[in-house]
Amino acid sequence: MFLIIGLVVVFGSIIAGYTMHGGKIVVLMQYSEFIIIGGAALGSIIIGYSPKAVMAIIRSVTGTLKGNPFTKSTFLELLQAMFDLFQQSRREGLVSLERHVENPETSSILINYPSLTKNHHAVELLCDTLKLVIMGGISVYDLSDMMDIDLEAQHEDAMRVSGIMSTVGDAMPGFGIVAAVLGVVITMQAIGGPAEQVGEKVAAALVGTFLGVLLAYGIFAPLAKSLENVAKCEAQYLACIKNGIVAFARGDNPLVCVEFARRSIEPELRPGFAQLENVCRRRGKADTGENAFEAAA
Repeated sequence: MFLIIGLVVVFGSIIAGYTMHGGKIVVLMQYSEFIIIGGAALGSIIIGYSPKAVMAIIRSVTGTLKGNPFTKSTFLELLQAMFDLFQQSRREGLVSLERHVENPETSSILINYPSLTKNHHAVELLCDTLKLVIMGGISVYDLSDMMDIDLEAQHEDAMRVSGIMSTVGDAMPGFGIVAAVLGVVITMQAIGGPAEQVGEKVAAALVGTFLGVLLAYGIFAPLAKSLENVAKCEAQYLACIKNGIVAFARGDNPLVCVEFARRSIEPELRPGFAQLENVCRRRGKADTGENAFEAAA
C-alpha cells in the first residue's frame, strides 16, 4: 500500500509541476527511450547475475505491494509458537517435539501460526535446530555458533535482491545518458530539417536523461531500501528464533526462553512484556504463564 502511495506522490508531483509550467505530457511519452533504458537495465542484470535474479526481483517487488510482512503481530505469533513448543517439551518430554519438527506442515502446534509456517526459512531454522537439541550431544555454545552461521548465510541471501536493485539504480543515469546520446545522433541527422522537427528530436533525447535520473532516484533506490528493510526485519525474525532456542537448550523456563527472544526484537516491532505474559498464561496448560514466571524468578 505504502509503495503505491509513494509512487503516486513521486509521479504526481513531477507531472503536476511539469504541467504547471506549460509542459505537455505527450512529449514525455518517448517509448523508444523506455525500450533503450529498460532493455539495457534488464540485460545488465542477466549479464551480471542470472535470469533467476530477474524472477527474484519480480517476486520481491510484487511482495512489497503487500507491505512489510514482519509486524508486531507476526513477532507475537512467533513467540506464541515457540512458547507452545517449549511447554510441550516441559509437559511430555523433549522427545515429544520430534513429531512436530519432523513434519511441521502437519504439526498440531505449528498449524495454528500461519505467518510462521508460510516462512520456510524460519520453519527450517526452527525445526532443524530443535532436531539437534532433541538428538543431544551439542553444547549450547556450539549450537549458538552454528545458528549464527546459518543466520549470516540467510541474511546474505535476503540482501541479494536489494543489492541488485541498488546496483542497477546506480547505473540508470548512465543508461539515460546513452539514450540521450543516441537521441542527439538522430537529431544531427535531421539538422537540416524544419526547426520544429529538430526541436522534437532534441526534446526526445533529453527525455532519456530525465527517465534515467527519475528511475534511479525515484524508483530503484527507494525499492532497494524497502527490500533492505524487509531483509533486516527477517533477520530479526530469525534471530528471535535463535535466541529462544538457545535459551531453551540451556534449560531455561519456557516463558524466560521467549522473553530472551522478545528482547532481540527492535522496540518498534516488539510486543510488550505484559502482552506476551497474558498470551502465555492463556496458552499454558500444565503450567500457567504466571507460575512459570514465578518459577523462573
